[in-house]
Amino acid sequence: MTTTLTQTEAAPAAGEATDARTAVERSAIDPSAARPSATESTTPAPGTVRRVAGVVGSGLWKSAAVLAFLALWELGPTYLASPSTRVFLPPLHEVLLAWGKLFESGTIQGHIAASLTRSVAGFGAALVAGVSLGLLIAWYGRLNSVLNPLLELFRNTAALALLPVFTLLLGIGEESKISIVAYAAFFPVLLNTIAGVKTVDPLLIRAARSLGLNSFRLFQKVILPSAVPTIFTGIRMAGTASILVLIAAEMVGAKAGLGYLIVNAQSSFLIPDMYAGILTVSLLGLGVNFLLVALERHFSRWRTAVGAAAS
Repeated sequence: MTTTLTQTEAAPAAGEATDARTAVERSAIDPSAARPSATESTTPAPGTVRRVAGVVGSGLWKSAAVLAFLALWELGPTYLASPSTRVFLPPLHEVLLAWGKLFESGTIQGHIAASLTRSVAGFGAALVAGVSLGLLIAWYGRLNSVLNPLLELFRNTAALALLPVFTLLLGIGEESKISIVAYAAFFPVLLNTIAGVKTVDPLLIRAARSLGLNSFRLFQKVILPSAVPTIFTGIRMAGTASILVLIAAEMVGAKAGLGYLIVNAQSSFLIPDMYAGILTVSLLGLGVNFLLVALERHFSRWRTAVGAAAS
């Protein structure tokens, strides 16, 4: 009886071993039988295809206006404008060829470096001064009442209108250009900092005070984080203003910089080079804006976390 049961249990095991050996021998004869077909292993999932198609479609839709403008720039001067107009408005490919030649010679890199150095120096000074003074003015009401009339006077004075004053006082060197950039970028940062602090929800302040936070901790944990989005709005405006004002300042008196490149190419009748400089200014401003938006998202991550938790 025991022998019969043992033989009966051993029979399936022997059959499974035989099937395994048969599968191994079959895979040795035909290796393709041991692995899935190429179609099964490489075919992406339908969900992945839909996500990729959605991202591509969204990107094309968002860039449709830019692509249409570039197409008009390329085809318009050739097929729609007169030959005399085409001299002063070359098609896009001629501008890109001129930009490539400036890049190969290293000319445009030097102008970009000069403009960025001046812009970053003036923008950094305006950022430090604007945020610091804005926080003080918004926190202390008496200081606001004293300085507000003077700030309103200077805020409504265009920066380019004071360019001759900066040039006469500081000369045509780097000091005048950095100072005019700092002046133009100062007021957007200052005013948005004041507005950001003043628009903090009073309920948050009362709740923080009821928890026993002192003035410094209240300012650090509640006031400043709540004002960050508004402050960064002013910083982005200041970043754009710093580049635009600098280009105008470089057109007046400079030996390097994108503004100098543009006005020098125009006076030398190098029209494609002039448009290459203008295109570089646009791309530079776009890059600065993207960088500041990324910084704003980084410093406002707590808002995203709160919104996600609430939903």
